[in-house]
Amino acid sequence: MRLFTAIDIPDEIRQALHSFVRRLRPLAKLRWSAAENMHITTKFIGEWPETRFNEMRRVLAAVCEPPAMDSIAITIKGVGWFPDARRPRVFWAGVEGGESLHALASRTEQATGTLGIPVETRVFSPHLTLARIGTGAVLDPVRAALQVLPSGGGFDFGSFEASEFFLYLSAGGKYTKLESYRFAAVQVS
Repeated sequence: MRLFTAIDIPDEIRQALHSFVRRLRPLAKLRWSAAENMHITTKFIGEWPETRFNEMRRVLAAVCEPPAMDSIAITIKGVGWFPDARRPRVFWAGVEGGESLHALASRTEQATGTLGIPVETRVFSPHLTLARIGTGAVLDPVRAALQVLPSGGGFDFGSFEASEFFLYLSAGGKYTKLESYRFAAVQVS
């Protein structure tokens, strides 16, 4: 089983991203992401034995135990290139989730680390992958379009409150939700 954890995005934001990508798709031969597959990955787990699925469920449930947040305010805003604009491999939309989103990613790293999953050494950089870029792709038309598209300079796709994250199975280019984990409300005394 190939697994990862992620926050789902609401349909209205998914639709805004779909419309944005639809305008850019004819301009370059890239591997454009399907809107229905867009999500905010908080931890890539990788291959995991089905016989140990209950262990994974248990440690992920603990991520939501107090002191956890009751929701995370998330804004999808801005676009850019990984690793940089000169030699990009990924075209992305930015995800702003503040310290709460970073704390969720960190708690998920720590929890899965107890099962022997390698801990990510790169800084958590939340984003939505809009396209993957192959060798030799011509990006000048996309870059030119980004300069003239009406965005007010920010490409703001919308905001929402996330109150849960999901464990996903990745198989055959499709993502299937296996489990949901609702954030526990913080009790204030």
